[in-house]
Order: sequence, then C-alpha cells, then structure tokens
Amino acid sequence: MSLVHKEPCGISKVLVFGAGNFGSCLADHLADSSHDVVVWSRSPEIVQHLNESHRNPEFLQDHVFPDSLKAVGPEFPSTELIRQMDVLLFAIPTEGVRENLKLLTPKLDESNLPLLIFVNKGIEIGTHALTLDIIADTCGPKIAKVATFISGPSFAKEIVRRQPTSVSVASLSDEAAQKASDLFHQPWFRCYTGGDPIGVELAGALKNVYAIAAGVADGLNFENNTRAMLITRGLAEMTRIGTAYGASPLTFLTLAGVGDLFLTCSSPTSRNYTVGHRLGKGEKLDHILDTLGSVAEGVWTTKGLKKIIDDLGVTAPIATAVYEVLYEVDYRQTGGRKSEVIAFAAANQGAGSAVSGETSPEANEKVGIGCLTIRMPRLKMSIFSLAA
Repeated sequence: MSLVHKEPCGISKVLVFGAGNFGSCLADHLADSSHDVVVWSRSPEIVQHLNESHRNPEFLQDHVFPDSLKAVGPEFPSTELIRQMDVLLFAIPTEGVRENLKLLTPKLDESNLPLLIFVNKGIEIGTHALTLDIIADTCGPKIAKVATFISGPSFAKEIVRRQPTSVSVASLSDEAAQKASDLFHQPWFRCYTGGDPIGVELAGALKNVYAIAAGVADGLNFENNTRAMLITRGLAEMTRIGTAYGASPLTFLTLAGVGDLFLTCSSPTSRNYTVGHRLGKGEKLDHILDTLGSVAEGVWTTKGLKKIIDDLGVTAPIATAVYEVLYEVDYRQTGGRKSEVIAFAAANQGAGSAVSGETSPEANEKVGIGCLTIRMPRLKMSIFSLAA
C-alpha cells in the first residue's frame, strides 16, 4: 500500500507528544500561529494546569500559553484523536520514542497519514539507534522515508519570547520537509530544508556530548581559548563521525551542526553544558542528574556514541574523554581532577590545521593526564577542504 499524506492547508491540526521545555514551546509557537494544537503529557498535573490556567507547572513556568491550546493525558491518545490530526510532533526523549511509536503504529491510517515530525536529539541506549532507525523498526521503512526531523540552535525560553530563531528541517522526502517548514514558518521562526536526516540527527545528538565537554572546561575555570578550541575540534570530530556513518559533511556546517553546537557549548541555559559545568566544579554525576530538573540527553548519548565510534573505527578523543569522565574514572583515582582530561583531549590532538578531520591510526601517540592515559591522533588531512 502506498502512503498518502494529509495535505495541511492553512490551519493544521497538530498533536504534540511531550510537554517538556521544547514540546511546550513548539506547541505554543504553533498555537500562536493559528493552528489547532493538542499536547499530550504523561503528567496529570501538567494536563490539568495547561487546560485550566494555561501554564505548565514544570517547564517554562512563567509563560502563559494560548487559550486555544488543549492538553490530553496521561492515557495515550485515542485512535479517533490521532486520525483527526494533520501533524504528529514528537518532542519526547529518544529513550521513549520506540515505546510510543509501538503504541502509535496500530492507530495510524496509512491511506491518510499525518505528517510525522521529530525534534528529539539523542541515540537510543542498548541499540545505539538513531530515531530514523527506530521509526523504520516500529512503523516500517515507508513511514521512515517520509518522517521529518527538526534541529538547530533553539532554546525554548527564547522561542516563547518570539526571539528570531532558525532551524534545519530534513527528510528523505523533499515534500515532507517542505510541509514541516511551511507549518512552522513565521517572521521570527525560519526553516531551512535539506535531504540529510541522518546528518541532522547525528549533529543534534552529538553536539550535546561536546556541550558537556565545554561545560567541564568552564567549570574547571578554563576560559575563552579553551572553549573555542573545544567547539572547533568538536565540530571536526562530529563531521568525522557523521561522514563515517553516511551523512554529508556539509550538514555539519548548517544550523543543525555548527549553529547548534556553538549555542549549546556557550550558554548556561543548556542542560548538557550545565551537567559538564557541575562536573567540573566537583559534583558527582548521580547528584547532578537527580537535581537537574530535566533530561540532559548528552549523558545517555555519550554511551551510544562510544559504541558507534568503536564500531566505525573513528578517532574522536574529545567524545572518548567525555565517556571516560562520565562512566569509567572515579574521582578518587585522579585526585579530583578527572574532568581535565576533556580539555587536554582537544589540546593534544596533534599537529595539523584547526579544522582537520581525517586521522592516521598509525600516527597515534599516548598522552598521560593524571592517572589517565588516552590515545591522541596526529592529523593528516581536512575533511572540510574535501567538501569545499
């Protein structure tokens, strides 16, 4: 059976899965753009407050949402409601995507399929799958081909204040990407479409790992030189990993790549930066996660990324160092200085241009940091010069 999309025309009916920071801000944006928006949440308290006071008691607490926005839950949305929708927007953590898509798939009408948009940024623990893979596994490859992904420098609290924001929109279907772009477009919210969902997904997921690294460096009282080094070398690593995975290197120079990386690595608003900053100040990871108040997907993405790096044979010393800091090394083994491995991982990548991407495995050298010994590459050629 061929898949047939509903044609959003003017006002669209949108169901947003997830009422966290980003789901709430996008629901607000779409409702304020005159679309009919329903938000689903597992929290009865959030559902009640959104419907009665038009506020979210847990996220964006100072913001008043449009009266037209409605909330449902905690039960999963009914088949009847889902089949009324033109757009299904998923703003839930990556770890919850598979479970929810399994519940959703039997409720879809493939002869009248809504536009599926995903804004989560992460890699699934255990399977190490991207969301595109999860969609193919649960909904089938035909639906995965028309799924759309949105990513870019877009803090929720700035979107609800209508500050100018631009994002990348990608799908294997040009038509689906354009529909998503048209849905969100406003003078203060601009979308740039592309056909590399793998690159957009990887960029959105990986930048969270490098945001942890930048936060650690700031927490250790390193300053601007170090942050610029981490962002630049982090971009080179992201591009190396992405191209090895099958993404276009140019995707990492877009809003979804360098744009989101720069924002997330340079602002305390970022949850992943905050995790790193608190680690750099000496707090333990478990305590940070218990008191953070929201999900920092970079912590879990780091696990999946380490497996991907190892499987692809890609040299990524900063990402590897973040993994070691989070999961392998105890403070007592390093005199409380384990986080310094991240800054030195960037600083000791060897001679070469500042944006070099390819490495020579046989040219590795070992650099000792406290009780850690990690492998650092000498750089050979620039991936960006090849893409230019």
